[in-house]
Amino acid sequence: MAIFSVYVVNKAGGLIYQYDNYVPRAEAEKTFSYPLDLVLKIHDEKVVVSFGQRDGIRVGHALLSINGVDVNGKFTADGKEIIEYLKDSTNYPVSIRFGRARLSSNEKLMLASMFHSLFAIGSQLSPEVGSTGIEMLETDIFKLHCFQTLTGIKFIVLADPRQSGIDALLRKIYEIYSDFALKNPFYSLEMPIRCELFDQNLKGALEIADKASNFGPGS
Repeated sequence: MAIFSVYVVNKAGGLIYQYDNYVPRAEAEKTFSYPLDLVLKIHDEKVVVSFGQRDGIRVGHALLSINGVDVNGKFTADGKEIIEYLKDSTNYPVSIRFGRARLSSNEKLMLASMFHSLFAIGSQLSPEVGSTGIEMLETDIFKLHCFQTLTGIKFIVLADPRQSGIDALLRKIYEIYSDFALKNPFYSLEMPIRCELFDQNLKGALEIADKASNFGPGS
């Protein structure tokens, strides 16, 4: 069981804090001979598999490294276009690592804004007046838990579906925000949180939750 990540979204829908606590990496590395028997394409400035699944490599997986060196989007470490590099038979055999592409900072900002809108839609769809927005979304891999304060700040935790004590953890994160962000004289409301004590105490709370798997009051 694990806490995957934490997001803090302001009342306007802007992402003001994000921390990846544990990101499971489903990766596959294989040595290929020429010609490459996978079809690759450029998608969102990344090289991804568009056809051909084998040995743990799936359609949609991004190319992460070539010969043990991480790539930079659609370019190799020395600035060559990956697609062109892999068309050259002299570069083979070649070891390629594939996996799920990491979210960029811009993608995280966009997703936070989208959830803010979905939260509002969830409240408006309610048959009863005064309903809260979305408090939990569940998939087969993780659960998204959301706690919104009276001032409109949203604290979001992504966790293993079996993880318990998330409601208490969300309120603990709110306490940490109140104590180490709001009380920091250098912090401005609604702005990105860049407070070392906030970081330290948040990581400590997540470690306790991970180890105990039951983050109860008084922990």
